[in-house]
Amino acid sequence: MKRYIPLREAILGAAILTLTLLVASRFPGFIAPSNLANVFNDTAPLIILALGQMVVILTRCIDLSVAANLALTGMAVAMINVALPGLPIPVILTIAVLMGAFMGAINGLLVWKLSIPPIVVTLGTMTIFRGIIFLISDGKWVNSHEMSPAFTGFPRTVLLGLPVLSWVAILTVIVFGIMMARTQSGRSIFAVGGNPHAAVYTGIDVGKTQFWAFVASGALAGLTGYLWVARYAVAYVDIAGGFELEVVAACVIGGISIAGGIGTVGGAVLGAIFLGIVKNALPVVDISPFWQLAISGSAILIAVAFNARSGRNKGRVILKSAEATQ
Repeated sequence: MKRYIPLREAILGAAILTLTLLVASRFPGFIAPSNLANVFNDTAPLIILALGQMVVILTRCIDLSVAANLALTGMAVAMINVALPGLPIPVILTIAVLMGAFMGAINGLLVWKLSIPPIVVTLGTMTIFRGIIFLISDGKWVNSHEMSPAFTGFPRTVLLGLPVLSWVAILTVIVFGIMMARTQSGRSIFAVGGNPHAAVYTGIDVGKTQFWAFVASGALAGLTGYLWVARYAVAYVDIAGGFELEVVAACVIGGISIAGGIGTVGGAVLGAIFLGIVKNALPVVDISPFWQLAISGSAILIAVAFNARSGRNKGRVILKSAEATQ
């Protein structure tokens, strides 16, 4: 059983269920299918971004520019829509993904070719991206009445009971689940994070793997940028401000080791859903926003402590220590 449902995911799943039932004991409507669907839809952007961040963290890096990437892409496609309201949605989606991937590639190249620490690179690009938003928009907002109905309507379109935004999150989970478990790229990502020195001996290019991890994270941030702006029908400079910390928190709570090499797609998704439940449930039981932050922070600390106690040997070891093989 443990082979199919790891202990951490089982504990996190039980915590989500317990929290949901506790809230439902006071407000039964919280577990109504329509409300749960709304909670999942609210959490969908976090799930998408957490999967990209998971890949980056697994390679021993971190991407703090995801929220700024999201905001810049969102503003850019919103302004494109205002200028060219007849542009088809698939073209908008392509622009958003490519633009996000380009920004991710900048991070990846700086880490790969110049060997600059990822946290320094992404802190710098985070500030640059936010500055570019101000320059291209002149600090002005793009409001709903300026956007075309097709632009704002796409992520809200309901298919089989769920909005398109939720389906995009589900599709992303499936794609990343297959990639991490069944492809050479997934195994390379685990190998680079688990033991970069041994990965080099097996012919894996560590820098190139980290580069593609940043590109994947950036592409998902770009995709989320369009979905976010279209869903809320507004774009401004500070959109998704501080959201990068929530994305990292979702990964840490989901058991993604900040030291790299350990983690699962299921863990990242459950970590995001846990934060989504907390975000939606605590206001229902009339807990102040300050206590909500304290509870979220406590959950992160508990997750980190659990990570430390679990030890690295229990993770997925793709390559043994290079020294041990000599």
